[in-house]
Amino acid sequence: MSRWWTESVAALGDAVPLPLAALLLLAGALLVALAWHFFPAWVPRRLPRVGRPRLRLPRFRLPRLRLPRLRLPRLRRPKLRLPRRRRRARPETPAVPLPAPRSPEPGPAAPAGLADRLAAEGRYAEAVRERLREMVRLLVARQLVEPRPGLTVTELTAAVARVRPGVHPTLHAAGAIFSDLWYAQRPATAAHDHRMRDLATDLRRELAAEGDHR
Repeated sequence: MSRWWTESVAALGDAVPLPLAALLLLAGALLVALAWHFFPAWVPRRLPRVGRPRLRLPRFRLPRLRLPRLRLPRLRRPKLRLPRRRRRARPETPAVPLPAPRSPEPGPAAPAGLADRLAAEGRYAEAVRERLREMVRLLVARQLVEPRPGLTVTELTAAVARVRPGVHPTLHAAGAIFSDLWYAQRPATAAHDHRMRDLATDLRRELAAEGDHR
């Protein structure tokens, strides 16, 4: 080892003069000192990347399987329709059966006879209606009320009471019987017919008495 070193230095001394060799050593030592002092500023931050060849394998695409869409039928909910309740008409002011008189002074025997025949057949409600018509005909004949359609029992009683106040109780009782049978739908009896007949007789007597006083 020492012999090889000695021979190498002797060969280098023969090729390079000693002052040049000392200068080269001094320059090398200076470069090493500078490199050590400024480390790591002279080292590049990013080293060049060595590109590696990429192997691209062929892509195998599988065919897409399209499944048929199953359309389910829509279930419709059945609509429940509740029956509507029919509102019953409230007969606040029942209308009086007002037939149009053909003559200014109709005979009372015809409607009275019809009422009697209905009562004999057991049709007491219709008999009560005919007796009320007889009373209305009598009031129309006396020109105490004007016959017009839709006239109620209350309006009839009030109109006659303004002219003849004495007959107001009789008309009020007759109108109450008619309203109970035809609008309150109460069963008619023979007592209703007898009461209506008495009221019709009272009305004739009261109108005749007031006419005689005048």
